[in-house]
Amino acid sequence: MTFADASRRLEAALARELPGAAAQERMAPVPRRQWPAGFNVARVRHAAGLLLMFAGTTIDAEAADPAENVDPSLEAHIVLTVRGDTPRHAGQVSLPGGVVEPGETFEQAALREAHEEIALDVSRVRVVGALTPLDIPVSGFRLYPVVATIAGRPRLAPADGEVAHILEVPLLELLDSSRTRWSNRTRDGIVLRVPAFCVGGHEIWGATAMVLAEFLTLLGWKGPKAA
Repeated sequence: MTFADASRRLEAALARELPGAAAQERMAPVPRRQWPAGFNVARVRHAAGLLLMFAGTTIDAEAADPAENVDPSLEAHIVLTVRGDTPRHAGQVSLPGGVVEPGETFEQAALREAHEEIALDVSRVRVVGALTPLDIPVSGFRLYPVVATIAGRPRLAPADGEVAHILEVPLLELLDSSRTRWSNRTRDGIVLRVPAFCVGGHEIWGATAMVLAEFLTLLGWKGPKAA
């Protein structure tokens, strides 16, 4: 899918009602973890993640308007990170993102975290909307995904320790249902049936896969391969 086509579809879809939890559930582990009994939802911590789509070319740093140097027929990609040796989720694939600080909007937090984690020049980013918030009971967060685009391929660098690798994933690979796999994972003595996107030698599962499921549904994705 080209960047131009994906951008048009995405902005049109974001102007309508979101597919929401039904789309997220397409890539949810079974059974899905719930908040513990008696948990006070008011104690949920808020986090924001940036789902960034770009065209597969390099930005001219000297250009006054980077969009002038971008071929809109180039393939669309999205940016993901492989977590470094962090206390939680080491080695897992995730969106750039983190905790929302006092006084920040979700958009501001997502952009700040992307700058800190992958050195994204946020001045070139265009925020186009937001996806449905997703509760992540295993870590106590409610994630607010912010969707943005950038004209061209941004120059990125992983933050030492926090990010092991930066992935630039072709959108067409994620939209290909044959790229999804189901596997069994054991957590706290419970066997889970877990769907994942398998791209570039990595498995994308859990909360990240659920966010991507809603994003891809906006672009016409029909769901994962049957278990």
